[in-house]
Amino acid sequence: MPKLPLTDHAARRCRGRGIPQAAIAAALDYGRRRRIRGAEVYTLGWREVSRYARIGIDLSRFESTSVVCAHSGAILTVYRNRRVHRGRR
Repeated sequence: MPKLPLTDHAARRCRGRGIPQAAIAAALDYGRRRRIRGAEVYTLGWREVSRYARIGIDLSRFESTSVVCAHSGAILTVYRNRRVHRGRR
């Protein structure tokens, strides 16, 4: 797996929150992308997990992972949100 462009802040958050690089890669590859406050947020929610489960990709252990990226591609922070906001689509 190639090294992800984590900022120092994001690296500390990953260690402190126990989020592996595989979860970050899964969110970037399969997560829903939104633009919020000048950043791109990739969220791997229950919808994405169930969509990819139908084609044989198991992302269940990474559910609720969010990755916040700058437009330059640097990963600013990573977190898990068990109560993902279910807004309008």
